[in-house]
Amino acid sequence: MNPFDDLPDAVLVLDQDRRVEEVNAAACALLGVDRSRLVGSPADEVLDPRGRDGAPVWANGWPAATRLASVHGIPEQTVQVCRGDGSQVRLAVTGRYRRDEQGRLRGVALVLRPVRRRDAEAASGIEVVSTVSHELRSPLTSVKGFTSLMLNRWDRLNDTQKREMIEQVHIDADRVTRLVTELLDISRLETGRLKLRRRMIELPPLIEKVVADVHHLHQGLTPRVVIAESVPEVYADPDKIMQVLTNLVENTGKYADGQGVEVRLSPSSDGSEVRIAVHDEGPGIPGDDLERVFTKFYRSGEGRPTGSGLGLYIARGLVESHGGRMWVESEPGQGCTFVFTLPSGVPEELEVEGPDDRE
Repeated sequence: MNPFDDLPDAVLVLDQDRRVEEVNAAACALLGVDRSRLVGSPADEVLDPRGRDGAPVWANGWPAATRLASVHGIPEQTVQVCRGDGSQVRLAVTGRYRRDEQGRLRGVALVLRPVRRRDAEAASGIEVVSTVSHELRSPLTSVKGFTSLMLNRWDRLNDTQKREMIEQVHIDADRVTRLVTELLDISRLETGRLKLRRRMIELPPLIEKVVADVHHLHQGLTPRVVIAESVPEVYADPDKIMQVLTNLVENTGKYADGQGVEVRLSPSSDGSEVRIAVHDEGPGIPGDDLERVFTKFYRSGEGRPTGSGLGLYIARGLVESHGGRMWVESEPGQGCTFVFTLPSGVPEELEVEGPDDRE
């Protein structure tokens, strides 16, 4: 009998190589993994533990095992792990380092507790405040600097200089507006208060407009558009779909330098949905990050990442609010393809109400 099974808390014991030496019944239930699957396996591979910043825990080896930590225990930290069914769970982790008689590190004994909803919301709020403060600081500093310069030296600036400064203020104001809009979208998505102004729309002209608008703002981005024949209409909010597509196309400029960008529109084989895919020929996305790209505040280290890291999280939420799906396909070094689907045709409720009610 496992002596730890009598403990109410989940206990996980790791050796110096971070392999699971022992685990109790509470931990197996919490992690959704059988003891036989855990014991002897590397915890990094089975559980994929990640910190609040999304980085792997212990990526650079064990943290410094100081004497204070050895005596008083490992300070609590919040870690996200992957359960046996593929879902993610946030855990509050505490523990103690294990040492042999010579004081050499033998591993750790960890106690795992689910993060309470209030704690998770507080942590999320702290992350939002931290991210927003950082993202607002740059454009607001720029706006303050240029407006102060114009106010103090207006008579000494020529028309070209004034125009350049005003244009930059305009760009920075757009950045602030976009961030505020993203925060409002997140609030509405997570509280179920998002309102969609749906109507029957044709996607080809909408895609052409997005591509033209993105090219106007980013001259290096010249996406190729491939539209299949007989693409059905969709019942959707055109502004929200344009927001999703704009985010995906602009991301190719950030992470793939606009290489081989192609926007494809096609119906599914049974005609029940339409599929929009944005492909690039950039460096691709590592397999471990394919799902993480849709989490809040995630930004890849590749390319020229800018912005708040909220765009893909919001994009997937908007697609799902339409009854669609979004995912990414990628092979490192071979580019990536972001795909989303939307239900096609006229919804049953509109067929009953009649065409006069479709707007």
